[in-house]
Amino acid sequence: MARKSLEASVADLMQAVGLLVRRIRAAAASHELSLTESMVLGRLARQGPATTADLARAESMKPQSMGTTIATLEEMGLVERKPHPTDGRQVNIQLSAKGVAVRNRSKDAKRTWLAEAIARLDEKEQENLFQAGEIIKRLVENERE
Repeated sequence: MARKSLEASVADLMQAVGLLVRRIRAAAASHELSLTESMVLGRLARQGPATTADLARAESMKPQSMGTTIATLEEMGLVERKPHPTDGRQVNIQLSAKGVAVRNRSKDAKRTWLAEAIARLDEKEQENLFQAGEIIKRLVENERE
């Protein structure tokens, strides 16, 4: 593949992946969460309770900004504060029952949209798409090594 053609193909791939991600997020937009709020809920769902400082570090944010995000999520009833199990000076943030339910509905909406979109492809396109997914996963995993 010629250099210019490779660069153009990379740009096209980046644009396509970006459009796909935005469309998947839009499928769950009815929950009206910001990207940061969604990321925090996802992190809490995957990794469990965390302090505001831990969440800020994980999301590369200032603790004050994370505090604002947490306050918003708390006002919405999606997270709650609980005493830290080993350090009485700290407070852990965790998903509330409502937060778990909102996260599950959001994931379901995203998966439903993607499954319906993929179902409209023919069998060969579906196979190619799933193979591309494996290749993309490998690219990301190789980056971590």
